[in-house]
Amino acid sequence: MMTLTFLGTSSGVPTRRRNVTALALQPGAGRDWWLIDCGEATQHRLQHIALTVHDLAGICITHIHGDHSYGLPGLLASAAMTGRTRPLILAAPAAVRAWVEATIVHTELFLTFPLVHVDVATTATIHDAEGLRITRHHLSHRAPSVGFRFEARQQQWKLDGAGLRARGVAPGPLWGKLQQGEDVTLDDGSVLAAGDWRHAERQQAVAVIGGDNDTPELLMQACHGAGVLVHEATYTEAMLQKVGPGPTHSSVQRVAEFATRAGLPNLVLTHFSARYDSEAGMAELEAEARAHYPGNLFLAHDFATCTLDAQGQLRVQPASARRQV
Repeated sequence: MMTLTFLGTSSGVPTRRRNVTALALQPGAGRDWWLIDCGEATQHRLQHIALTVHDLAGICITHIHGDHSYGLPGLLASAAMTGRTRPLILAAPAAVRAWVEATIVHTELFLTFPLVHVDVATTATIHDAEGLRITRHHLSHRAPSVGFRFEARQQQWKLDGAGLRARGVAPGPLWGKLQQGEDVTLDDGSVLAAGDWRHAERQQAVAVIGGDNDTPELLMQACHGAGVLVHEATYTEAMLQKVGPGPTHSSVQRVAEFATRAGLPNLVLTHFSARYDSEAGMAELEAEARAHYPGNLFLAHDFATCTLDAQGQLRVQPASARRQV
């Protein structure tokens, strides 16, 4: 199961209810998690949830713009000041690396851990280990921008319960040993080999996280087999036509139409213009999305948490469920 926690859902500038872009992703049941984008004050948002910088495996920055990256130096500094020593992956444009290195030099920031840079312009596979594969996909924005596909893979062993019952082995401790791969000896002296009574089931949960992007179709390949797409929806289509092509963002309608064509079962919209930061504004965005997308739709808000299972079902937890007491 994959868990997504939204730390910031506003575009450009923060509002009273929304911080700028950041998303925490836990690929499984372990403690490791990944951060996608790191807008200003992201480390403050982390104080409200049960994730720590010590368990952070990597940071993926979609592009250089400040509402996606200005929180990065502060978060790195806090990680060092609290004693982190574990290497940290930074998958980001080369310009982000140069900026961070300049900040380290000019602010006397001493990192206590290795920062491992992966250039998203030249590297397609960001990470492929320990049941998680992350790939990057080029998008269209006024600054080079990318999206990321997260594939969380898990192998589970399933027992032949019907066969064991037919063999006269009732559920109990012997089942547990077989489940763990141990051969067992029955009272009659016969031996049941674990390999004969269990088989591997591979499960996978896939999420695609888009950066700023005016052409959702660029994510068609990345979305193949995905359970959910998280994509910016900065404006309605009418407002996008009004502001013109300069911002190079997507409208709600264009993302919703793409998600329908791609056959995505779940769509999460985020990165909303501050002009929609009201009940009426969000209702306008939702109405446009539902007019063009028939699947399971969610408009993200700060501290919302979604869980995606291997069957492609997306469930939204109450915002308070993941908050620290």
